[in-house]
Amino acid sequence: MNEYKRLYRSRNDRMISGLCAGLGTYIGMDPTVVRLIFAITGIFLFPMPLIVYLVMMLVVPEEPLSGSGGSGGNVVP
Repeated sequence: MNEYKRLYRSRNDRMISGLCAGLGTYIGMDPTVVRLIFAITGIFLFPMPLIVYLVMMLVVPEEPLSGSGGSGGNVVP
């Protein structure tokens, strides 16, 4: 009964580190929209979005391999 959402970096839908895809999944938004928001804010507020992205990339853990339903189609043994 203590189910709560956790923020993870995506393993499957990633451009750089999977952070925007994981954030989009967490908040229920399309990952492309989250990527566009990061890009647009990066143009106008140059150093801050880059710093936030790098910090989150280091802090947010990667999605577990076996915890999310076994969608490991891209897993190489």
